[in-house]
Amino acid sequence: MSEKQSNQNVVRESEPNPDKETKFHQFRGIGILLLCAVLVMGGIYSFGGITLQTAGSSRVGSRELPIYCVDTQKNQVALSFDAAWGNEDTQEILDILAKHNVHVTFFMTGGWVDSFPDDVKRIAAAGHDLGNHSENHKNMSQLSDEQCKKEIMKVHDKVKALTGIEMQLFRPPYGDYDNHVIKDAYECGYFPVQWSVDSLDWKDYGVENIIQTVTQNKALDKGAIILMHNGAKYTAQALDTIITGLQDKGYEIVPISQLVYTDKFHMDQAGKQISDEAQSGTQAGNN
Repeated sequence: MSEKQSNQNVVRESEPNPDKETKFHQFRGIGILLLCAVLVMGGIYSFGGITLQTAGSSRVGSRELPIYCVDTQKNQVALSFDAAWGNEDTQEILDILAKHNVHVTFFMTGGWVDSFPDDVKRIAAAGHDLGNHSENHKNMSQLSDEQCKKEIMKVHDKVKALTGIEMQLFRPPYGDYDNHVIKDAYECGYFPVQWSVDSLDWKDYGVENIIQTVTQNKALDKGAIILMHNGAKYTAQALDTIITGLQDKGYEIVPISQLVYTDKFHMDQAGKQISDEAQSGTQAGNN
């Protein structure tokens, strides 16, 4: 064999080998598919730069459920405020919470964030949870998957740009949801959250009525999530007594992020989130 013929049969390392590259791409494609399968089976989703591991299940029978309350042995409850309209009492609420060294969760709409960006920053600076209440406060069950995700992610991006925080808790406006809304929330990197105790503060029945509705509620128990609103007529006036009333009953008030499990959980038919491994769940917080 001549030197010329020998050289023709040598593939230099610096030169591409079509057969080798084809095999490489084939194996790489198979590897990517296997990796995706592992991620899906493991419950790891990545959307918009958010990575959320949900080894738990929100499904009960044929229904997808949000978190109404949490099964816990700790004497903890969570206060939450929906912020969709005014801000007349926001600073007063923050001052009362600071007085008691209590942290809560504020669920904010995109319109509220646009109108009161300084309040959003103050809430975050005070150490409270920032929660997502959709962009336009629409009935989410009436929207398509694409519209739902836009409603969630538009306000998400606003709050991230404003505070640097990646929100992880979502409350559907009006408490309106169906299976596709819950799935969309998880696919956007969110834990959907409802409430087990409604203060009914938005009905303007008066300070004493709000206090009694919360502190004497039959659903008030370990792991309860309490719904209130900033901008309601009597909420700020009732808040101080509600906090002391809950504490007198032995409850520690924590933000929802410290109450919910982020992995190894399932739901019961009432929407109670239950840890698959007692004390092993981790909490969803502000990143």
